[in-house]
Amino acid sequence: MARVFISFAMEDRALRDLLVGQKKNARSLIDFTDYSVKEPWSSSWKTNCRERIKTCRGMIGIITPNTPKADGQLWELKCAVDENVPLMLIHGYSAPERKLATLPSVISGRRVNLWTEANVVDFLNRLG
Repeated sequence: MARVFISFAMEDRALRDLLVGQKKNARSLIDFTDYSVKEPWSSSWKTNCRERIKTCRGMIGIITPNTPKADGQLWELKCAVDENVPLMLIHGYSAPERKLATLPSVISGRRVNLWTEANVVDFLNRLG
């Protein structure tokens, strides 16, 4: 089972919980160990977070309109890019008006996938 870091804006905690909950569905093929940061850490959180990200097989970034203002999430995404951790971005919402039109520079030019079981399973399978 792959260890995966889930990056999300703190305002989007419910979406992270939903993703983690998907793997508990008996019919779901999604299976991973959630290694995300669930609460803000102390002043040394960046050091701790980088070490945690480096030990993961991949990262899933949940992208919403909250992402551009989420300094912690942006730092996590940049950390994954800098550390060459495989990164899959997914839209937190399917409604077009709730999708982020312009991506922050740290993930600019990257594809943001639809949040589907097939897309998540495909990413997890590529992690090995």
